[in-house]
Order: sequence, then C-alpha cells, then structure tokens
Amino acid sequence: MSSTMQQITNAVGFPKPAELIEITGTSALEAQDRAIMNVLYQHAHDSGRLQDVQADWTLPMTALRVSKHESNDRLHASLDRLMRVVVTVPVLSAKTGEPRLIKTHLFDFFDLSVNPQAVGATIRFGLPKQLQPVLVASGRWGRIKAETVCAMTSKYAIALYEMVQLRGGMDRCVETFPIERFRDLMGVPKGAYQQGPDFVRKCLDTAALEVNGLSDYSVEFQVIRRHARAPITAVTLAWWRKEGDAFRATHA
Repeated sequence: MSSTMQQITNAVGFPKPAELIEITGTSALEAQDRAIMNVLYQHAHDSGRLQDVQADWTLPMTALRVSKHESNDRLHASLDRLMRVVVTVPVLSAKTGEPRLIKTHLFDFFDLSVNPQAVGATIRFGLPKQLQPVLVASGRWGRIKAETVCAMTSKYAIALYEMVQLRGGMDRCVETFPIERFRDLMGVPKGAYQQGPDFVRKCLDTAALEVNGLSDYSVEFQVIRRHARAPITAVTLAWWRKEGDAFRATHA
C-alpha cells in the first residue's frame, strides 16, 4: 500500500496525513493558526526528512504571511497558540494493532528572528518526536492547497475543507457523524453553539459558504434530530467534485 511519505506535493496540493486532519482538541486555534500549521507541515513533508527524529526545518518568515493584515503581534500570537494547544491523534499500535490515542503538542519549538518582517528573517521549527513516526507511517492523506487554506477566513471552513479532501477519493460521498464527533473534528469549543440554530448558522453555514466558494468540492449538510424541536444528534455531510462552470468559477 502506498504511504503518505511517498506522495509528492503537486498542483492538487500537499499530502496531509489523515492523522493530522482528524486530530481533535484544536478549538483554541484560529483560521490563521491553522493556515500557518499547514505551511509548516508542508515544508517538513517536502523536505523528505520526516523520518529523522532529530530533524528541524528552516524557512523564510515571508512564507508565514498568510494574511494581508499580518503583524508581528498577530504572528507571535499564532505561534504561541500552536505551541500551547494539546491535540489528540488517533493511531493504531504498530505492535498489536490496538487503537490508541496520542496526546501531543503540534510543534516542539519555534526559533525565529526578533523582527519577523526584516529582510532575510527566518523561522526554525521542530516537530514532536512521538508524532513524527505517526506521520511517517500514515497510509491515508488528503491533498491540501495552501492557497485555498490561506484564502479562508473561518477555522471551521478550513477544518471542513480538510475533512472533504481526505474523503474525496472514497467510493461513497455521504457520511453521517455523531454530533460530538463532528464538533470535535471541526474544532468547536466545548459549550459553544449549543443551540441548534446557532450551530447551523455560525459553524455549518459559515464553513459551507467558504468551502463551496473556494475549494474544488461542493458540500451540503443535513442535521439529524429525533423530532423538530429536539437537539441535534448527528450531522450528515455530502460532497461532490465540481465540474464545468462551477469548477472554472472557483479557480477564477
């Protein structure tokens, strides 16, 4: 079976391991944080050195300017959040095949120029040593386009885009998620948008708007309740690849 590590970045995007797409615990991250995370992980993947647990990576700070309103304070705030957040990564034990969960930070360290906007400024970073082998062993991936992620303003849109990209090549194009599982994958904070209409308007509709407008796929949601006034118990997601005028409009 082909592995994620054997894939190369191309016009469709960089191969992001399923284990990174389906992490949970990301509710503290903002859209800019998730975009920066993708830029850094793509750089690590493209280097071909993910197998080396002693590796670190350096790239120009200009690569992290994912927003037109970038500032030193906002960039430092994003890096701080990426360092603080603890995510849960589902894995299978290589020895026993047992499903396990790894709780880890997303990055081991950041070493950056004092003035990130200075000419020649760089950032050096490392990845957690327990996470790297998981990424190297990954056999599922979704192709993520940096320009698509950086164009999105909603963290829920980025999460949804990655979920769809991971599933785009599957035989089926509909999947139903229990509501708590879906909230975790989307990075919705605990206690936020508990009312059904708020969840639909602030999370689902916002995410679908940007994914439908900016990605190569179109999506639709259906929320499932026991009856009309009951809480949402599940979300059914449907997706399909754009063709013809819809595809050309997205790229324009």
